Amino acid sequence: MHSRILRISLLLLLPLWAEGSLTKEISAQDAAPAPVAPQGPATSLGTTSPSVISPTSPQSSAASLQPSTPSSEDEKQEGQTAKPPAATGVGTEIPPAPPTDFQLLVQASTGTLLPIFGADLFRNVPSTFAPVDNVPVTPQYVIGPGDEVVLQVWGQVRFRGRYVVDRSGNIAIPDVGSIHVAGLPYEKLQGYLQSELQRVYRNFDMTVNLGQLRSIQIFMVGNVVRPGSFTVSSLSTLVNALFASGGPSSTGSLRHILLKRSGEVVRDFDLYDLLLKGDKSADAPLLPGDVIYVPPVGPQVAVAGSVLNPAIYELRGETTVQQVMTLAGGPTVTASEGSVRIERIENHKERSVLTVNYGKEAEAPVHSGDILIFSKILDRFRNAVTLRGNVQNPGRYVWHPGMRISDLIPEKDALLTKDYYRTHNLLGIVSGTDYQQPQEGNLSVSTKSTKSEESETGNQKASAAITSAPPADGFQPKNDVLLSAADINWNYAVIERLNTNDLTTSLIPFNLGEAILDRNPAANLELQPGDIVTIFSKADIAVPQSQRSRYVRLEGEFIASGVYSVLPGETLRSLVHRAGGLTSDAYLFGAEFRRESTRKLQQQRIKEYADEMESQLLQSQVATQTAGNVQNIVFSPAALQRLRTLRATGRIVLGLTPWSAGEGEIPDIPLEDGDRFVVPRRPSTVAVMGSVYNSSSFLYRTHTNVSTYLHLAGGSTRQGDEKRAFIIRADGSVVSHQFYSGWHGKSFGSVAIYPGDTIVMPPKISVRDPFRVMLDIAQIVGQFGLGAAAVNVLK
Repeated sequence: MHSRILRISLLLLLPLWAEGSLTKEISAQDAAPAPVAPQGPATSLGTTSPSVISPTSPQSSAASLQPSTPSSEDEKQEGQTAKPPAATGVGTEIPPAPPTDFQLLVQASTGTLLPIFGADLFRNVPSTFAPVDNVPVTPQYVIGPGDEVVLQVWGQVRFRGRYVVDRSGNIAIPDVGSIHVAGLPYEKLQGYLQSELQRVYRNFDMTVNLGQLRSIQIFMVGNVVRPGSFTVSSLSTLVNALFASGGPSSTGSLRHILLKRSGEVVRDFDLYDLLLKGDKSADAPLLPGDVIYVPPVGPQVAVAGSVLNPAIYELRGETTVQQVMTLAGGPTVTASEGSVRIERIENHKERSVLTVNYGKEAEAPVHSGDILIFSKILDRFRNAVTLRGNVQNPGRYVWHPGMRISDLIPEKDALLTKDYYRTHNLLGIVSGTDYQQPQEGNLSVSTKSTKSEESETGNQKASAAITSAPPADGFQPKNDVLLSAADINWNYAVIERLNTNDLTTSLIPFNLGEAILDRNPAANLELQPGDIVTIFSKADIAVPQSQRSRYVRLEGEFIASGVYSVLPGETLRSLVHRAGGLTSDAYLFGAEFRRESTRKLQQQRIKEYADEMESQLLQSQVATQTAGNVQNIVFSPAALQRLRTLRATGRIVLGLTPWSAGEGEIPDIPLEDGDRFVVPRRPSTVAVMGSVYNSSSFLYRTHTNVSTYLHLAGGSTRQGDEKRAFIIRADGSVVSHQFYSGWHGKSFGSVAIYPGDTIVMPPKISVRDPFRVMLDIAQIVGQFGLGAAAVNVLK
């Protein structure tokens, strides 16, 4: 029991040791130590002030302190300020105060919750502030009870000692006696102690430093965030104490902070001097027992609108409009010159509005509760017209009397956009090897207006993007042609005009080609100040197909492969004829015709199919799930994800035969922008893939069938499902085992094979109907225009 009480007593005494109330002195001689004043070490709240604190009255000491024998720790601390503990009286973080009534009134009038000026200075003060413990002591610092004096003497006599000033203001040095040091400024301490030691010693040198500094107790009262008693460093000032307490509350004054000492006001501090000018000269050092009182906030005004620092400001004495503007940092560059609107509370009864010219009436007084609103200039140009859309340099241009469309657009080259020239300067050829763009394609023409102009001048967007399908499987162009056509809509442009009489907006269309190309006076309209002229491309507004620019790529076995602009009414067959026709090595049955609109539709169908599969499989697992079926289902979630990653090609099966030859066999179909027609050379191989013993490509031999190539591949493995085997023809069509078995009455193995065909042997699956049809790989490949490469993805 006694040992437990002893342990509890030690725990209670530990905080006192931590604050320096219990000081252990090691005496060099057998002398009884004098009592030490129970003053804790210092805590600094900020930078020190050069002000001198009044000295403490000397008192007699009952006993003198003995010099302590310097230890290695003493040597390390000599000449340094010891690290004090955190200040007491500081609690946890306090949440932001709710808006005041005046803030809510201002918010109702302006739509903005204005902050109280200066409140954010104390916003991020931590709950336990870290004092500045390494700040050097100023020469004017006044020694007082609780301060530690570090003395080092060498020469004829040598000793080191650390001495704490007792409550009487004395320190006791062996063989010298008690020396009164309280009230001395630090700059005079060394000379004073040296003269006292010279009464006893001769031929010596010495240094004097301060160790741990004394702490003082002050009181923060009034309208502060954390009122109470604070133990702070003797170096602390009024501003430091404000930070320790969290600063004035939302109802506290920032302009009349009173420092009281012995019942008298010794400082009336205006925090605005520090906030607005960085002037801390009015700050005051603190003494024990000081009281800092923050009275209620004084008269307030709100400044809103086009000023640099919109906020709520506290007034100090009579204040004019000009002085309030100075507090708010002055008007911004967008502020309307001349007048400010003031909303005023009249005699606490009603509100009124008045306008003051702050240029001529800058000395007009403001009243408590005033809301000063500085207006913004109007966003209008009185002598300008705006050109925007599919033009090279959109922007605002100076208007002059008699100005017409041809003056705004003096030459047709001004309608070529920057994108056109950026592409044109590449000489039409871009080097590279990777042009696979499944989403957007390669063949592109783009004309875009400046985004900043779009946001400023209207809602029409002059931009166009014409895309096409990616290149054919296995074909990767080393160079690609970037088309730089400027699809200007010469038949339609518009003037947007504001009627100043009734403030309505009218649209005046005109024929751009007649105004710029033909210089037709009837189309070359006269402009007025404020007009907005918008030039469109053919992609901005749908125009007849005959007026749209269309480009088609012919690749492979053509006499003149390349990118061609489609003439009105031109078809695929006639375009091939214009390109010089086919070469003698052309294999029309393996030709690929790809279309971007078809690709997008196929891609959408893949997504819908995957969604349907996911829904059906979830229902199947709930109704008939078994451990074996779950393990054997081919379309697991991972397989569904692979299905979603498939990218459609946009290929259209042209219905050609293996014997088709010559351009006359090509379908006479209309063309769309971005179409791609690839005719390969006649291949010499047939591919076999899937669940066979030797997935490979084999030389094509005439008069062969499926069985021939399955035999060359070693036949189906045990996992192969022969009843679901299928052929991907060179033209993209699919022939399945079920089709021949059910309709033709002959075996699938007897089906003829042609150059470029691919035979696929899928694996067996353990899924009951109706999912067998849904999971058929042949169906997926055929429906969505996928090639043989997709089979490996689906496996």
